[in-house]
Amino acid sequence: MAPETPRRDRRLTVDVGTSAGTRVLVVSAHPDDVDFGAAGSVATWTAAGAEVAYCIVTDGQAGGSDRSISREEMAAIRRDEQRAAAKEVGVTEVTFLGFLDGQLVPSLELRAALTRVIRRFRPERVVAQSPERNWDRLYASHPDHLAAGEAAVCAVYPDARNPFAHPELLSEGLEPHVVPELWVMATERADRVVDVTEAFPRKLAALRCHRSQGTDGDHVEPMLRDWMGSTAAAAGLGAGRLAEAFHVVATA
Repeated sequence: MAPETPRRDRRLTVDVGTSAGTRVLVVSAHPDDVDFGAAGSVATWTAAGAEVAYCIVTDGQAGGSDRSISREEMAAIRRDEQRAAAKEVGVTEVTFLGFLDGQLVPSLELRAALTRVIRRFRPERVVAQSPERNWDRLYASHPDHLAAGEAAVCAVYPDARNPFAHPELLSEGLEPHVVPELWVMATERADRVVDVTEAFPRKLAALRCHRSQGTDGDHVEPMLRDWMGSTAAAAGLGAGRLAEAFHVVATA
């Protein structure tokens, strides 16, 4: 998942955006999406004392290029890689929903599954992928990303807070929960930037865990530095700084 460089005509606020005790849930379509889009911020947040959990919608079984590996084996490999990557940035709780990679749609079933995770973890912030297609960089708008983003937004509002949405969740003891903030990653609408320069080695280590996807190659570090350096420059940060950008939406 390629991060977006924020548009120059948008005002960018530089803000770590968390403190000790903050609960953050990151939702992404595939293993490795969160590490491309937000692992530097996650490492920064956990270092500040925040509690961060991941919800990965698919197991990434359609990833990789080795046809000799069964899709079931690939799914197991990618789950293990994501768990290892999460540990690199201070995350120990990783939920896999098990939807099929490459076939994701923002269905009521997916919305209910995400609402279940939100009501169980009860975050103050949900970080999600953008549901908007980027026509200038089509490869950045994987259909699974769009579907996961749309379903996550719907789960944040209105589903998680509405006791009459997915009523089976009440019978599971999962009471409604209001998520005050939604942070959207990989979007041209970004208005918040997190300086992750010091956390960059941990982000890089997390990405290198996804070996089945070729992220342990020598090309990854300069690619990230180019992307993240452009984001930092757009926010007016000094030379050599690295940043991740988000569109922050108040929901309460």
